Amino acid sequence: MTPPSHRLLLVHAHPDDETTNTGATMARYAAEGAGVTLLTCTLGELGEIVLPGIEWLAAEYGDQLGGYRMGELAAAMKVLGVTDSRFLGGPARFRDSGMMGTPGNEAPRAFWRADSDPDVMAAAVQAAVAVIREVRPQVMITYDTNGGYGHPDHIMAHRVAMAACEAAADSRYEPASEPWDVAKIYWSAIPMSVLQHGIDRAKQQGFDFFGAESAEDMGIGCPDELVTTQISSDSYATQKVDAMRAHASQIAADSPFLATIGGDEIWGTEYFRLVKGTVGELNAAGHETDLFAGLHVTSPEESYLAHISKA
Repeated sequence: MTPPSHRLLLVHAHPDDETTNTGATMARYAAEGAGVTLLTCTLGELGEIVLPGIEWLAAEYGDQLGGYRMGELAAAMKVLGVTDSRFLGGPARFRDSGMMGTPGNEAPRAFWRADSDPDVMAAAVQAAVAVIREVRPQVMITYDTNGGYGHPDHIMAHRVAMAACEAAADSRYEPASEPWDVAKIYWSAIPMSVLQHGIDRAKQQGFDFFGAESAEDMGIGCPDELVTTQISSDSYATQKVDAMRAHASQIAADSPFLATIGGDEIWGTEYFRLVKGTVGELNAAGHETDLFAGLHVTSPEESYLAHISKA
């Protein structure tokens, strides 16, 4: 089987983050035949359970939520058409850290411990480098420096992903394997204007949008001028919503979150900020519309042959 010429790696913190942030993009590129690899850093063991009847899976009881969410993630990936889904260092190698300042931050396997423990950070980066050098993606997506909204695991996913990209391209990095330089790196972004539209729409429909009156109240929006890329995949919006529903432990079926901003208009469009690489051709709104724009893509074998020919 010939490996796909276009290869996309996404680094996310917990099961469900991939779908809510990048589900339509994943579905689009998977359908177009690109290699889409999801690397999830934790099992989401400390997530807030919203599905009635499984409360006993929580950390303070059976502590089995992580395993349950693995099943939800597998179901979501089936909906999105993604066949390569992995956990950083293997399932449960790194544990959900919970929100900032909570006891979960100090657990022995907490992902956030990489912030203060060089050995944990080194292990996380090494595991990510192994995936990058195996998959050899031209494009990677992760979070911004604040992890989107300040969650410790999101911040650490950003730091590990960025450090791993740098290390993967360095021929001196051990253990020895063929280096790979990711050509384009994107951070997920929600333009302030889009966020404000969601808040306004919620008000019109009689919903409380997380208590926010304006986009500035949310603390998660990206200034519009920093957003470089708009991936419109309206035909995959339904897949994205269905994949979100697969994460039922975290997203209630009757959630105002889905009811308020569901539909192709919102769910079918995802935005990104290019932080490495060159922006491709722009649309009328000033955004590139293809993550692979401007790249000369090759198969892993072709890229290897090109590399050794320069050696």
